[in-house]
Amino acid sequence: MNLTLHVWRQKNRTAPGAFVSYTEEARGISTDMSFLEMLDVVNERLIHKGQEPIAFDHDCREGICGQCGVVVNGETHGPRRATTTCQLHMRSFHDGDVLTIEPWRAGAFPVVKDLMVDRSAFDRVIAAGGFISVRTGNAPEANDVAVPKQDSDLAMDAAACIGCGACVAACPNASAMLFVAAKAEHLNLLPQGNPEKDRRVVAMIDQADAEGFGNCSNHGECEAACPKEISLGFIARLNGDYRRALVKRPRTVGASGGSG
Repeated sequence: MNLTLHVWRQKNRTAPGAFVSYTEEARGISTDMSFLEMLDVVNERLIHKGQEPIAFDHDCREGICGQCGVVVNGETHGPRRATTTCQLHMRSFHDGDVLTIEPWRAGAFPVVKDLMVDRSAFDRVIAAGGFISVRTGNAPEANDVAVPKQDSDLAMDAAACIGCGACVAACPNASAMLFVAAKAEHLNLLPQGNPEKDRRVVAMIDQADAEGFGNCSNHGECEAACPKEISLGFIARLNGDYRRALVKRPRTVGASGGSG
């Protein structure tokens, strides 16, 4: 197939960016290629012409690592539901299509170059959550700690989050609540995660706010864009845990004598 690509090119986060059109470089594209393989072909042709290739994130190319991610015609990861950009194949498009390709658009994800963004804010949110400090010693007997199947299933669903950032890019508010909820609740749902539950929830939400992510207003775009189909229900769980943690937080006396 022959395509026309409008690709966002930006040298770095402080340089002005603009869309650049490519037609000749996107000719003869096989429908068996993945979207990233198509970009590889375009880049090879640009390099052959002595031009700078398009920078984009990728790693495993198996829908696991969460590194890839672009906006294609206004849709995060492209037009197919529950699919990462690396799993998106060119058979999802048609000969003669015009594709506009952009990076994630969020203040907390500054552009590194072209389609690459800095998602280290996610790392800092996870780091704020800390770790599980329960000293287990040797591996315990599997049946010593009873975990209801409903809870273990929910924890596994939350743990499926790959941290790609599509939820942030799709949200009108650039909220990271679905990501935070998935990363917090997969621990909070299990007995091993309960000792630090209150501290973890407050710390992760505070860090997300500090990073500049927006507030959740229940648009639902995050769930629709998530390649792992993480449910909005985890945000509801996180909100409940957060409110309970604030109620249980030790009260301190301020300089004015009132409670803080």
